[in-house]
Amino acid sequence: MDIISQLQEQVNTIAAIAFNTFGTLQRDAPPVRLSPNYPEPPSTATATATAAATAVVANPTTTTEESPNNNISEQPKLLSAELVKAAKQFDALVAALPLSEGGEEAQMKRIAELQAENDLVGQELQKQLEAAETELKQVQELFNEAADNCLNLKKPD
Repeated sequence: MDIISQLQEQVNTIAAIAFNTFGTLQRDAPPVRLSPNYPEPPSTATATATAAATAVVANPTTTTEESPNNNISEQPKLLSAELVKAAKQFDALVAALPLSEGGEEAQMKRIAELQAENDLVGQELQKQLEAAETELKQVQELFNEAADNCLNLKKPD
C-alpha cells in the first residue's frame, strides 16, 4: 500500500476512534445537574439499572457485570491514549513522506517534463490507433471480398 493510502486509512482510523470516544463518553457519562432550576436527575442506581436493561434487550449476550473496560473513570484515559497513539502513527506516516526537492520551481519544471513526456506518449498512441484502424478497414474489406467470392461460387438450387 502506498504512503498516501496509508495516510487516508490512518485519518479514517482517527475519525473512527474520535467518534467512538465521544459516543462512549456521552453514553456512559453520569447525569449531572445543570442548574438548580432543573429537576434532580435520576439516581445513578436507577440510571444504571435502566441502561443495563436496555443493553440486555439490545444485546442479549451482554452481561450487567462491570468489566475494567466499562469503568467510567478509566475509559477517558484509555480512549485518549488510543487517540494519541493513532495521531502519532499519522505523524510518523507524514514524516515518511518524501521531501520536495528544490522548491516550487523544481516541482513546476518536473511537472512540465512529465507533461511533455505524456504528450509524446499520447501522440505515439494516437499514431498506433490510426494504424490499427487502417489495418482493421483493410481486413474488413478483404473479409467482405472473400465472403462475396464464396457466395458467388455457391451453386443455385
